[in-house]
Amino acid sequence: MDKLTLKDVSLKEKNVLMRVDFNVPLDDKLNITDDTRIRATLPTIKYILEQNPKKLILMSHLGRPDGKKEPKYSLKPVAKRLEEILKEKVKFLDDCIGEKIKKEIKNSKEKIILLENLRFYAEEEKNDSNFAKELASLGDIFVNDAFGTAHRAHASTEGITHYLTSVAGFLLEKEIQYLGKTLEKPLRPFVVILGGAKVSDKIGVINNLLPKCDCLLIGGGMAYTFLYAQGKNIGNSKLEKDKVDLAKEILEKAKQLNKEIVLPLDHLIVDKIEAGQKGKIVEDIPEGKIAVDIGPKTVEEFKKRLKTAKTIVWNGPLGIFEIDDFSKGTYEIASFIGNLSATTIIGGGDTASAIAKFKLEDKMTHISTGGGASLEFMEGKVLPGIKALTDR
Repeated sequence: MDKLTLKDVSLKEKNVLMRVDFNVPLDDKLNITDDTRIRATLPTIKYILEQNPKKLILMSHLGRPDGKKEPKYSLKPVAKRLEEILKEKVKFLDDCIGEKIKKEIKNSKEKIILLENLRFYAEEEKNDSNFAKELASLGDIFVNDAFGTAHRAHASTEGITHYLTSVAGFLLEKEIQYLGKTLEKPLRPFVVILGGAKVSDKIGVINNLLPKCDCLLIGGGMAYTFLYAQGKNIGNSKLEKDKVDLAKEILEKAKQLNKEIVLPLDHLIVDKIEAGQKGKIVEDIPEGKIAVDIGPKTVEEFKKRLKTAKTIVWNGPLGIFEIDDFSKGTYEIASFIGNLSATTIIGGGDTASAIAKFKLEDKMTHISTGGGASLEFMEGKVLPGIKALTDR
């Protein structure tokens, strides 16, 4: 890695300012419903504390308060959960900049401090230099461990790096290693699985990975635009009419590159998308029916390509997995690749949610913590939050 990481710098007696991604889901009573993102930063937090810093100051955003102080987006519940997990006191401050905050950090008996939501200030998302400078003044060194926001040039991810030595935390380093290095020089056969609702979300990924992979498996809603482009009946299934020509181009490009694209051969169809619908497996989708999952023949075809793979990258579910009746295809492929000896890399977002739903997290080599960020990384884009870190 050509950027400085945690282990390249001394943290002793320093105020360590760390950007984390604590953008966790909350219910109506402001209880955290999934603390995966908090737990993902623990190795970095624990390592920093072992280095005997003066203070560890954590900062994050939560939700979209649009530059206004909204109590429902407060990070206070996160401070409480972090305290429970770490079994150490965490001091929560009700703001993120200003003289009062500096004083409170200096006088704090607690070593770990969590600042209030950065996005209570519009300046955060505008990457305002004065706001970034204010944040930077709270620390002696900056650690970025928030991969989920690395694709945004915000004050706390990019702006701040102009004022402090900036290093990658362990989580960010791991993401760069798996999504960067593995995709640059994958062990072959290299198979890519793409799903999700829209072709338009995945164009960049297809263009970047098609020349690099040996085989591309397509499922989910996006498959039906490709099948339509081949002249197949898709009934009322998801179709992006304006992307049909693009789908034809991609299929043609695959032929020229001598790459195999595998599309669904059979489908689970229903009358409408809701739980309890009586589904039916068909190869030809009749008028008025909606395909909501891949069928058993498709699962077998996908498995045939996957079983010899050495590297597998998966982004996007293969059916509407949130509804149990429509989750079989995604589950079957997930549990199958979980038992292979290949390097399995799961893009964040819905794919990560599906893996968590099936309780297969520990079966995968790497599950990305950033949906949008992992997508942009797979598109071959340089992420501003990573680019801005101090060069080695």
